Amino acid sequence: MLTHPILEKLTSLRLTAMARTLEEQMNMPDAGTLSFEERLGLMVDREVTERESRHLQQRLRNAKLREKACMEDIDYRSSRGLNRSLMKALASCTWIDNHQSVLITGPTGTGKTWIACALAHRACMQGYTVLYKRMPALLRELSAAKNDGSYGRFIAACAKSDLVVLDDWGLERLNHEQSLDLLELLEDRYSIHSTMVAAQIPVDKWHETVSDPTLADAIMDRLIHNAHRIELKGGSLRMKNSGLTETKKKE
Repeated sequence: MLTHPILEKLTSLRLTAMARTLEEQMNMPDAGTLSFEERLGLMVDREVTERESRHLQQRLRNAKLREKACMEDIDYRSSRGLNRSLMKALASCTWIDNHQSVLITGPTGTGKTWIACALAHRACMQGYTVLYKRMPALLRELSAAKNDGSYGRFIAACAKSDLVVLDDWGLERLNHEQSLDLLELLEDRYSIHSTMVAAQIPVDKWHETVSDPTLADAIMDRLIHNAHRIELKGGSLRMKNSGLTETKKKE
């Protein structure tokens, strides 16, 4: 069989990486020294690698992470109470397999969003689907979805993600309707998928960010229990990296 028809058939089957590898092998003077199994193995490996890369890029696009962060770039030298052992355990993503939560708290500028995005990036790399949402934006989207009739689809899309990241928790106190919406989102995910929350407010103050005490109890029950906690301390890393001190900033 001629080689060109094989290339066309591989392309029609969307095995484009295999087709490119075969074409490259045709132009290699020493390709004949490789066995059939070796040449086929190179083609299959190339196809698998490129497909995995495309799928990863698609997961990252769908996640819409706020920061380009990865676990390998985490700075443990800053005195902000970051536990290396805990981060190593979370990097394995077994907490997602076990449908657990991660709660990240700390003052402004200590890197909550960056760490959340680094963990979410690792999840994408491990094949999990991720959705990142800032709480103010999420609440607006939930309200808009009710108005245009897409509320059910929106909740379902959030519910099916392996990991949902809720950033900037507690910037505004939730009213009754917002609390109900958030509870429905969390209820559809509870014990099935994982949720990560980043907030300036300590976890023991989260109850106060929900106006209805009964709904607050239900929301906290679905978030706090069976959760890993990252409690950051210290001053702003952004200020440190800018070369400013607190005194200079005031001046």
